[in-house]
Amino acid sequence: MTDKETAIRALAPAAQWILRDDELEWHSEDITQPSDAAINAKVAELVAAEPMRLLRAKRDSLLAVTDWWASSDLTMTSAQTTYRQALRDITNSATSLDDVTWPEKP
Repeated sequence: MTDKETAIRALAPAAQWILRDDELEWHSEDITQPSDAAINAKVAELVAAEPMRLLRAKRDSLLAVTDWWASSDLTMTSAQTTYRQALRDITNSATSLDDVTWPEKP
């Protein structure tokens, strides 16, 4: 899917349309077609947000690996609690996968 297609889906998720050779054919009479300016602005917004989306995806994956630590029949160690909190807080200091310093897993 192209950036333009992703932007159109974000702007009008229920709309019916086709993108052929970068030309938009709008088929939803009850949904207003977004302007080229709105589509381009959404593309720019999505491209700018991509580094943080990737960072959050990696962070969420690392948290998921340790979810079992928080089971009701277990007690997390201080180090485990600190690690999981550091993962949750990672987006306060990092802006992409390129500038992140991951905490060390206990």
